[in-house]
Amino acid sequence: MPDADTVTTEAPDSAVATEVRRRPALSPSRASDFKQCPLLYRFRAVDRLPEVPTKAQLRGTLVHSVLERLFALPAAERVPPRARELLGPAWTDLSAERPEWTALFDGERPEDHAEWLRSAEKLLDAYFELEDPRRLEPEACELHVEIELGSGVLLRGYIDRLDVAPTGEIRVVDYKTGAAPREIGEAKAMFQMKFYAVVLWRLRGIVPRQLKLMYLTDGQSLAYTPDEAELVRFERTLEAIWQAILKAGKTGDFRANPSKLCNWCDHQAHCPEYGGTPPEYPGWPEPDAGDETPLDRAD
Repeated sequence: MPDADTVTTEAPDSAVATEVRRRPALSPSRASDFKQCPLLYRFRAVDRLPEVPTKAQLRGTLVHSVLERLFALPAAERVPPRARELLGPAWTDLSAERPEWTALFDGERPEDHAEWLRSAEKLLDAYFELEDPRRLEPEACELHVEIELGSGVLLRGYIDRLDVAPTGEIRVVDYKTGAAPREIGEAKAMFQMKFYAVVLWRLRGIVPRQLKLMYLTDGQSLAYTPDEAELVRFERTLEAIWQAILKAGKTGDFRANPSKLCNWCDHQAHCPEYGGTPPEYPGWPEPDAGDETPLDRAD
């Protein structure tokens, strides 16, 4: 079976299938990984070590799915009771796509799973306190974006929601449901938002008017207005990160960078900072680390 980086094609007159590797790209999550800890980037993008999601991550993924479905409804139906009704079907679909996720609930009492769903309801209730979706008509939800910079770096990612005003002004909206320390979480989130701002600016020739983070755990919003000069600088930062990734990839020198975020890392058993040993370096495979997982987007 081809891995997630390959696409199988078959010539019309041949039964022999060929695998075409997608071109490697940089996503906000993987760029943030390398910036935080090069070894974490290696574990995720090169070694592709498995990670067990938390229930909080799954809840965030579920809430994102519900909000996407909510905006697919007629405006008048975008009300809290309807959003709650979408939770069950959304989880059924997600768990069918990723049956391994249901293992987190094996052996639990039915009431425990019901409480988990109620905690997702609370996040949805917090969303409705921040804005009224009946008054919005987003251009897109879960929008896949991709652009090649002049330097040749390919950027790729998913935007939770893109609002475009009748005057053409763009707003990028991202929902946050995680529980990382606020100062760390905000820094990572703003890095992600500037990444999307660069992509949209290069795709559309318009600097987004607003980058909006919606924190559903505590019912707060954070809005930021970038300018073109800032995006030029940030674009250079992304190019520098990619060049550093390529350099580390050729030598295998992905170093650990200990921080408070180590407490949330699944890979301490392989990390030298915790007495572990990384797997043997497989060589630089030019991984397609650009596609963010649903868990990345729900962070």
